[in-house]
Amino acid sequence: MSSRPSDFARAALRAQVTRLFNDASKGERPVTRRADALFASDSVAWRVHGDVVTMLIGGVASLMLQMLHPSVLAGVWDHSDFRNDMMARLRATAKFIARTTYDHAEEGQALIARVRRIHDHVHGTLPDGTPYQANDPRLLAWVHVTEAISFLDAWIAYGEPRMGRAEQDRYFEEVAVIGRALGADPVPVTRAEAGALIAQMRPELAVDHRTREVAGLVLDQTVGPAIATVPSKVLMQAAVDLLPDWARAMHGLKTSRLSRPAVREGAWVLARTLRWAFDGSPNRRVLPPGQFMDR
Repeated sequence: MSSRPSDFARAALRAQVTRLFNDASKGERPVTRRADALFASDSVAWRVHGDVVTMLIGGVASLMLQMLHPSVLAGVWDHSDFRNDMMARLRATAKFIARTTYDHAEEGQALIARVRRIHDHVHGTLPDGTPYQANDPRLLAWVHVTEAISFLDAWIAYGEPRMGRAEQDRYFEEVAVIGRALGADPVPVTRAEAGALIAQMRPELAVDHRTREVAGLVLDQTVGPAIATVPSKVLMQAAVDLLPDWARAMHGLKTSRLSRPAVREGAWVLARTLRWAFDGSPNRRVLPPGQFMDR
């Protein structure tokens, strides 16, 4: 076994990321990549969803967009413990994406069914008396499209800047499978359709004190141990920069043109560092159909 410092550094970084996204007290482990997953190993979804830093940036950006819809925000406000453990929500989203992308297709489908059952119990009334239900197809469409476009844009910004429009469209077509399975409608299958759906739903968006409280808790998160405070700030600002101008304005967030280059470079450095750490990792191994990891 090699004892080079670089090997120890890789292992330490991988262990830290594993702890971040997997609750050991619940027996959680990293998701194994499988050739019999819902998506093929050469899919665009495998590329986009496989990068730690871009998924974090995209995940935060998607939450910031989603909470602008009053009914989506109400579901979080009324039915989650976000004040005490916002990181748990980020972890749950990451785990859902990983399992539906890389795990055995039947496991992914079972997880989707479980989420739909949970949504059946998430309902209530907005402050103005309007009823809401988490399994409303239109609300699910908003959650789906904001996640998809945020994950993709983060990957383009910090992973594959020259990705062509055809592959971007292919990504939306692939992940539409998940959106439909969750009950979303309409579900965009191209980048143009995604942009049109977001534009169509913008008149329904609003900001109040609850939006500001949840947004503040999201952006104040430290991803990982206390030593990761500075990298966390970089990731959060990168997520803010990823938002459309109109969404930043609604949140009352500003992007400093002086700091943007530094934020982008910092995010690039973090992305390259974690890609280096996971290069050659067993987590990248793809199991053939019918084979399972020893538990």
